[in-house]
Amino acid sequence: MRIPRIVLAAPASGAGKTSIATGLLAALRARGLAVSPHKVGPDYIDPGYHALAAGRPGRNLDPWLVGEERIGPLFLHAALTPRRADIAVIEGVMGLFDGHATRPGFGSTAHVATLLAAPVVLVVDARAAGRSVAATVHGFRAFDPRVRIGGVVLNQVGSARHAEILRAAMAEIAMPVLGVVRRRASLATPSRHLGLVPAAERAGAARDVVTELGAVAAADLDLDALLALAATAPDLPAEPWDPRAALAGAGDGTGAGDGTGAGEGADDGAIGGAGAIADGPRPVVAVAGGPAFTFGYTELPELLTAAGADVAPFDPTVDEALPGGTSALVIGGGFPQVHAGALTANAVLRTAVRAFAATGAPVAAECAGLLYLSSALDGAPMCGVLGEVAAAMTPRLTLGYREAAAATDSVLAPRGTVVRGHEFHRTAAIPPAGGGTVRDSAPAWRWRDAAGAEIVEGFVRGGVHASYLHTHWAGMPGAATRFVAAARQARAVAA
Repeated sequence: MRIPRIVLAAPASGAGKTSIATGLLAALRARGLAVSPHKVGPDYIDPGYHALAAGRPGRNLDPWLVGEERIGPLFLHAALTPRRADIAVIEGVMGLFDGHATRPGFGSTAHVATLLAAPVVLVVDARAAGRSVAATVHGFRAFDPRVRIGGVVLNQVGSARHAEILRAAMAEIAMPVLGVVRRRASLATPSRHLGLVPAAERAGAARDVVTELGAVAAADLDLDALLALAATAPDLPAEPWDPRAALAGAGDGTGAGDGTGAGEGADDGAIGGAGAIADGPRPVVAVAGGPAFTFGYTELPELLTAAGADVAPFDPTVDEALPGGTSALVIGGGFPQVHAGALTANAVLRTAVRAFAATGAPVAAECAGLLYLSSALDGAPMCGVLGEVAAAMTPRLTLGYREAAAATDSVLAPRGTVVRGHEFHRTAAIPPAGGGTVRDSAPAWRWRDAAGAEIVEGFVRGGVHASYLHTHWAGMPGAATRFVAAARQARAVAA
């Protein structure tokens, strides 16, 4: 299947990939094109800006989280949903060849570009360079012959004379210049401890920035040349990912992308054996959103729907009740510490969440969700679902990919199931997730760190699964079936 596509990459982080990608998406959309936005890696924030620019959800492409074999199918699914895109724009992560720390290049922008047979546009920060930029670009072009660099965008250019020098340098190595973008302080996007401020938290301000980025891209990028380069991408020999088909083929565990699935303790008769999608009334799965919970992958609600649930979003900062008929609850990532005042003030909902969890109904909480379920966050009262567990900001950033095994049977996976995820947080659970036990709880995951030490993390308490580990359910689709089956059972008990 042929979808015109390009990958925007850079020699290193900070070159302006997100601004260029967002502006390009907006400019192409303004031309009347349907544009499919994508982000390499586990990033949740950049896709929010992409979605504003493109008018359709931003999607992630991460071989570590979902498996190499799903990158093409997930890309095609996104490019065809809600309608076929005229072009796809894929923003890279870090430097072009930067990937998994222990598997050189795996999960890198170059890796994904190769899996998609997509030409690469290198975004180069030229603010402090002249002719030397040619050496940088030449080195990147020669480093891996499987990666086709089809042109460059010169970013942060200081003057017309500076632009002339850079263009002449690119001509020396016969590298097409697809855009020259001048420095504009007004386009700075605010950031904080974990990266850019999510678009959902900035509302009108984010839309204004996206509009201006689109105007800059229309003026400074050669859109016709970029479209022509995207059209050189060949047919992709894959079938579009389909959530219902993914569930049917997941097996009895979570269907992890590397061939792992149910491990020790898996039981064909256990609740939610993947692939056994039941008929009958559809349980309601409430999914937290709003400004405090902006981190989530678009495929999650698609999988829940395919598994037989009705997905109902709610905002814990303002909604005083869970959606009507809620039988299960998903609370993903975000920045509850920034919105702790509003979350604490909404005591009615916190009480409702605590009472709901006490029934044994399924609750899946990741990172920010774990913080919300704790007793307090930096002293601000939270839901108290996890008993004595409190949370606090720390000076230490915990960041990295993990290969974990389920330490306990839960509403997401049988014990022993191997999954892949990532951590990204500056908070800690108190007592620490890796230290000791918490009354009435069992650990959620086990893995080994780079030194080989075992890490025990997260909490399983009744129907609650709370952890710092972010997972992508497209890489473990059996989790959706298992979770919805537990929701259906909870609905039957409540009835």
